[in-house]
Amino acid sequence: MSRLSAQQLATFQQQGYVRIEGFAQPPLLSRMLEAAQDIARRQESGENIADALILPEAALGADVPLPQRTSKIFRIHRHEPVFHQFATATTTTDLLLDLMGPDLDCFLSQFIFKQPGALGQPWHQDAFYFPFSGPPQIGLWLAVTEARLDNGPLWVLPGSHREPVHAAVKDRRKHANYGYVEIVDHDMSEAVPVLMAQGDLLVFHGQLMHRSTDNESSDLRAAMVYHYATADTIDNSAAVYGRKPANQDWLPVLRDAAPVASAQ
Repeated sequence: MSRLSAQQLATFQQQGYVRIEGFAQPPLLSRMLEAAQDIARRQESGENIADALILPEAALGADVPLPQRTSKIFRIHRHEPVFHQFATATTTTDLLLDLMGPDLDCFLSQFIFKQPGALGQPWHQDAFYFPFSGPPQIGLWLAVTEARLDNGPLWVLPGSHREPVHAAVKDRRKHANYGYVEIVDHDMSEAVPVLMAQGDLLVFHGQLMHRSTDNESSDLRAAMVYHYATADTIDNSAAVYGRKPANQDWLPVLRDAAPVASAQ
């Protein structure tokens, strides 16, 4: 069992996030990075990438080969084995039982390449992108590489998960990535960086205000992120946006705390 401890639960309830040190080991992280790089390579060469969806890094320019300018790869928790196994493993889902209950779906996955020179993502709440009816969603942010101050780590505003979902404006930077928005109506002066060793895991509330900074280093900062919702969640995206979001894929992973045998 990998249930959160009483202290970890208390930290999550108070701060809106909790960091778990050493959750994943280097061999798994290497397989994740290699699998994500292979998806980008296959896309560049016109090969099949199943349901994966690639978002290029706008700041790096179209003349850079896709494997070196990929920003995010979505929809990889169903068909890519290493990402599916992590999303559905009991060591992963056990973390969420006390926070979300026994019936659980993974609805979004994204591998994040913060390439050298890549821009960060402005202050936002993930719930802004998820017009759902139901309990709050929870994200798992796995540090595939170390997250340092110079390579674009996450910054969070502790306790901001108690805030409602704030209005946000379109990211106004010249090379902003597609879909980036920014919260501009809240004081972020109490924000803190979340520095992560390779293999650390951040469990965070969907309404937690957070951002990432630019990668000013010469090396890659990579992370794998999963988003979970309760099975009774109603997705209102089509009514709000006029369509279902292209980056989502609702996959049942738990029913009454039992793994869903047909998940893959």
